[in-house]
Amino acid sequence: MNKKYTAIILIISLVMTTGTPVFAIQDVKANKQVESSVEKVNIKWWEKYNDPYLEEYILKALNNNHDLKIAALKVEEAKQNVKLQFANELPSVNFGMSPAISKLPYNSNTTGSFSIPIIVNYEADIFLKNHDETKSKKKLHEVAKYNEKSAYIAISSTVGATYFNIVKLDKLIELQEEIISDRKNIYELMKIRNNQGLTSTADLIAAEKAYVLANADLLDLKKAREIFLNSLAVLISESSANIEEFSRLSYDDLSSVEDIPTSIPTEVITNRPDYLAAEKIVEKAGLDVKIAKKEFLPNINIFGLYSFNTFSGASGMGWENALMALAGSAMLDLFNGGAKVANLKLRKNYYEQSLENYFKTNLTAIQEVNDSLCSLKMDNDKYHKNLDSYKMQEKEYKFKEIKYSDGLISKLDLLQQKETLLTMNKMVVNSRIDYFINQISLYKATAGNL
Repeated sequence: MNKKYTAIILIISLVMTTGTPVFAIQDVKANKQVESSVEKVNIKWWEKYNDPYLEEYILKALNNNHDLKIAALKVEEAKQNVKLQFANELPSVNFGMSPAISKLPYNSNTTGSFSIPIIVNYEADIFLKNHDETKSKKKLHEVAKYNEKSAYIAISSTVGATYFNIVKLDKLIELQEEIISDRKNIYELMKIRNNQGLTSTADLIAAEKAYVLANADLLDLKKAREIFLNSLAVLISESSANIEEFSRLSYDDLSSVEDIPTSIPTEVITNRPDYLAAEKIVEKAGLDVKIAKKEFLPNINIFGLYSFNTFSGASGMGWENALMALAGSAMLDLFNGGAKVANLKLRKNYYEQSLENYFKTNLTAIQEVNDSLCSLKMDNDKYHKNLDSYKMQEKEYKFKEIKYSDGLISKLDLLQQKETLLTMNKMVVNSRIDYFINQISLYKATAGNL
């Protein structure tokens, strides 16, 4: 019994000691993946907004977004294609067993045999054609990695822009509800004045129309917010049924971030993943041209065979039963209908296309950075001008309140002034969030290198 219990304890201890490192390795791997994702998007840049909800949504997108998972799978696919091509640089070895039974004509006896062949094939890569093809596949692997980083930057930027649009719409809906309340009061006052003969029926109809239009505008704002919430749900790979539970800061709690760079270094543009990917595609196209030229050279193959053949159990697998062969060949196409010439011209054409795309990518990158800088500066000025106008209108409204308290103006005049103030506040909200979104556009244009 003691031996039995000892064996059970030993098995349990082995399971516990071997299981723990497996979980530890999985945790380390997961942590490395998270760290890699965070590095790709420069998470420190997002931290300057001091918004925990925004950071949480970006991290959720990095971990769960399906487009990012597809991009990662494409990187792995390109990696395996490199390995697949590299296998062509190595010899192939086949091993098998071949039992057989035969009967010859005019002979009633049957003969059994058993052979163990080992076959070796190798394409001697004297002209390095296969090696160049492997290098070409490696370029595609690098392109896939740059495309993955571009996807990370694009998804994080979209999450940020979507989030700020939702915050903006929250505030605009709040202001619009105040405007609706004021227009309803204006309409009620107009109705009373119309009954007293102090306001025309045309003015009453105009007040009612303004009230109805305000409600329609509110519906448009709510529809836009729900669309953005649905987009956010897709970006973070959550069900759209949970959009009402998505937390965010209120507009009034947003941190003001006003750091506008005067210029962007050239190195930032040349380090964009799309720029680097275009560069690698040009390099791959150059290798493909070299490979197409080497197709005109002969293919040199080496073939080897080593096999044991035995016709009885007594004969065994001795040297006298061995079959060996070693052969080589150099094959050169004399005529293939011009296929190789066409392939070479095609590869040269693709190289020229890749080069033009590389130049275009460079110009597009410069344009995107310049456009983002321009928009950022202009919208910053616009925000401050709108803010100044709003503050002046706010002062004017306070004077109107004093006049109303002193009985110098009617409540109708005060409500109309309040609506003007609310409308100007909406302009401030729009321009401020536009400034935030332009910051994100610059972040995207520089691939997070800010």
